[in-house]
Amino acid sequence: MTTNPVQTEVDARYLYQQLSLHEDDPAIAEVFRQMSEIEGGHVKAFASKSNLAVDQIPGPSWRAHIFNLIGKIFGYEYVLGVMMDTEKSISNALVATKKKHNQSISGNEFNHISILRSIVEQSPKVSGQQLARFEKRHRSVGGNAIRAAVLGGNDGLVSNFSLVMGVAGASHGGEGVVLAGVAGLLAGALSMSLGEWISVRSSQEVYENQMQLEMEELESNPEGEMQELALIYRAKGIPDAQAQDMAGELMKNRQGAHEMLVKEELGINAEELKGSAMQAAIYSFVLFSIGAIIPLFPFFFAKGWQAMIISIVVSTIGLFLIGAAITLFTRRNIWYSGFRQALFGLLAAAITFGIGKLIGVSIAG
Repeated sequence: MTTNPVQTEVDARYLYQQLSLHEDDPAIAEVFRQMSEIEGGHVKAFASKSNLAVDQIPGPSWRAHIFNLIGKIFGYEYVLGVMMDTEKSISNALVATKKKHNQSISGNEFNHISILRSIVEQSPKVSGQQLARFEKRHRSVGGNAIRAAVLGGNDGLVSNFSLVMGVAGASHGGEGVVLAGVAGLLAGALSMSLGEWISVRSSQEVYENQMQLEMEELESNPEGEMQELALIYRAKGIPDAQAQDMAGELMKNRQGAHEMLVKEELGINAEELKGSAMQAAIYSFVLFSIGAIIPLFPFFFAKGWQAMIISIVVSTIGLFLIGAAITLFTRRNIWYSGFRQALFGLLAAAITFGIGKLIGVSIAG
């Protein structure tokens, strides 16, 4: 499905406006306001190319309203992360289109991504501490976190749906389905949560050691580290005098200077390391369990074919909704994505049901 450029820019203008309205820091809020105005200019340009009158320009899409709702509930850091992901996707799509039509790549295709960063870095109203705070925020959370939530539920639903149907095929929907389904739910959820805990904790331990070494350098040679900060700012296009002032101001906040050096020199986002490994494990357990309980719960109050039919229906609905949720990031047609997800899930369940049926007949025979 081809992305509607007018709708994309309308959504971007709306979301940057919401970011501005919900930002407590006036300097950062001004950055978002400028981005909203820039996107508004893009809306007019694309509408003109499409021969759309002003009154024909669409309003924000359901995707934009959902992201705004997510921002209100979980924090607008998620929305900022999604915006950065969207800008990258648009730029990549532009490059792919030019390659497809054998057009030259000018190097300006990714300017859309750098506009936001340039406004932040070159605005005299934005201090070194505010720049470090902005960098930390837009990298800490966003589209990846929301995607992880959607895909975690998908893993639980597809795996347990397949398991339940396999056992139901072998036992004709008997009592063994509940036992197998609960065991599958717990085994899958515990495995996912343990894997998440080990992954997060191991990464934290490695990075914490590197960060400690950087802090020791900062304490033993503050003048040299301040010069490194100034060089970092100059490399971003900030004038020498302003870069020196920003570095000096940031050095007044030792923790902020440390975070900037760690991010730029080591490529580590200190904010991400503050996340609790146990919290990540719990989230993983809960999200997998929510998906896994959907195909199982009909067998708690029904038996045989009745339970299997109800399980198939609710699982199909769940798969469709997950596919629809994925379109928040892919921007594909909601019906296409939903039905595709449902089809693949049903295919996996049909295969395991068939295998279970064969095993059940073999054992009975």
